[in-house]
Amino acid sequence: MRKIIAALTFVLIASSANAETLEERAAPCFSCHGERGQSETDNTPSLGAQQPPYALIQLFMFREKLRTFDPMNEMAKSLTDDDLRLFSEFIGKLPKPTPAADAGDPARLKRAETLAQQHHCNNCHGADFGGRDNVPRLAAQREDYLAKTMLEYKDNSRHGYDATMAEVLQPVTKEQIADLAYFLARVR
Repeated sequence: MRKIIAALTFVLIASSANAETLEERAAPCFSCHGERGQSETDNTPSLGAQQPPYALIQLFMFREKLRTFDPMNEMAKSLTDDDLRLFSEFIGKLPKPTPAADAGDPARLKRAETLAQQHHCNNCHGADFGGRDNVPRLAAQREDYLAKTMLEYKDNSRHGYDATMAEVLQPVTKEQIADLAYFLARVR
C-alpha cells in the first residue's frame, strides 16, 4: 500500500510542478482530501474552511517532517514559505464540509455535547466548533479522522505544536472519544 501511495504522490507532484495557477497546483490535494476539500477518503481530513493559521502550521510541520505522513511530507517538501501561506489561505476559502448525512442518535449526541462542554472543547475550537486562528475547525469533519486524531493525541503518537490536546484528552476514555467524534461530525 505504501508503494502505491508513494507512486501516486510522485505522479501528483510531477503534475503539480507544471501547474500555473493556485487552483491547478492544489488539484492533487483534492485526490485525497476530496473535491473542494470535502474528504471521502477514510481517515483523511476535509480541508474545506480550515483556519488558515492552523493549515499553515500543519503544512510547515509536514514540510519540516515535524509531523510525519509520507505522502504529505513528499508533497510539502518543495513548498516555499510563500507557497505555505498561499495554500493555507486557499484552504480557508474552500467551502465548509457538509456534516454527516444522518441526524444521529439524540442520546449519544447529548452525551457527547455534555463531554465537549465538560472538557471545554468550545473554549478553543469555538462555540460552533469552527476553530479560530491556529485552532482547527472540527465541525463536520470526518468522524473516523476525528476519532483517530484524538486517540493519537491521547496516546501521544501525534504531536501538536504544544501539549494542550494530549493533556485535555488524558481523562477521556476511548468510548468518549468515539462519542465526541460522532457529535463533531454532525455539528451543523
